[in-house]
Amino acid sequence: MSMPMSSMSGWDTAGATLLVLWALAMWAAVGVLAYANRGPVRPWVYRGSVLLIGLGVIGQLGHVQEHIAQVGYWLGHPNSPAWMTPWGTSLANGLQMVLPNRPTFGMELLHLTGNFIFLAGLVGVMVITRRATKTRSRRWGKMGVWMQGIHGLEHLALTLSVAFGSRAIGLSTFFGLIDPGPGLTTYRVWWHFIANVIGTIIFGLAVYHLWKERRAVRATYSLHPAPVLTAQAA
Repeated sequence: MSMPMSSMSGWDTAGATLLVLWALAMWAAVGVLAYANRGPVRPWVYRGSVLLIGLGVIGQLGHVQEHIAQVGYWLGHPNSPAWMTPWGTSLANGLQMVLPNRPTFGMELLHLTGNFIFLAGLVGVMVITRRATKTRSRRWGKMGVWMQGIHGLEHLALTLSVAFGSRAIGLSTFFGLIDPGPGLTTYRVWWHFIANVIGTIIFGLAVYHLWKERRAVRATYSLHPAPVLTAQAA
């Protein structure tokens, strides 16, 4: 799926750099919080996990709107090349500088980064509910991690295949067997739209139940917790 790239500006580079730093910071936080949560109860892990989940929500809202906009454009122009929003194009242009001789690499790396920000937010749900294993938020979070983990691998395959000079290879391109054109554009635009909408709904349900169960979950980070967590709702 080819995206036209305009000339890169300093704003493109700055935005792309900040996006990558955002993703890296979230995964560094995942590592620190998950490691700290394996030992004695540390109340700051709860607060850190809340922040991690919040950043994941913000990131996914920006990510899914890009896919909604692409589908909206497709509905009016089903035979045209795939389209990106101006801000999506700007970020892709900035990321393109990593491999300027691979025309679609910036776009692939943009969606890979967005998906890993989303995945980090879902992992945050698993971290915060580590001691609240019977909660609905943990069950929805686990479902989201599995689904988004598979989707993240799909984007990793797409990005690496373009980086190594081939067509984008993944489930959303039928492993590179569909020739470029309206057919591939239609398949890929709708495939990623559906995957992101389902993933967003799962994330939303995990956050919704986490809010309802917040007192029970927060109690597991008390220095004097109840012996057993049995409540599933606050």
